[in-house]
Amino acid sequence: QLQLAESGGGLVRPGESLTLSCAFSGESLHYYNIGWFRQAPGKEREGVSCISNSNDITYYSDSVKGRFIISRDNAKNTVYLQMNRLEPEDTAVYTCAGDFLKAVRDLCNSPNEAEYWGQGTQVTVAS
Repeated sequence: QLQLAESGGGLVRPGESLTLSCAFSGESLHYYNIGWFRQAPGKEREGVSCISNSNDITYYSDSVKGRFIISRDNAKNTVYLQMNRLEPEDTAVYTCAGDFLKAVRDLCNSPNEAEYWGQGTQVTVAS
């Protein structure tokens, strides 16, 4: 099993940056691909960015590519999402999830099918 806990959300102004953290624990920790997902009010959950267990494969949605950076520090059992040039449209609950079998791209493109999920952290971008 895998447990995940997000942190780092908050209120930021448009154009600013914010970094989210996803701490994971459990068994076989480093074999899980990890993804960041978000869901805004009235919208479906979408995959934002995902990273492989070995930290060498990443995927970004078109809406965040070039602005967000995902990284993984297995020594700290943590995956980060650095969010730059935030926009009001980025406002959502951000949740991290892990899956043992899904490839990185498939994980991000299957926003409701990951095996393990965190509780989510709110990110609000407003002036």
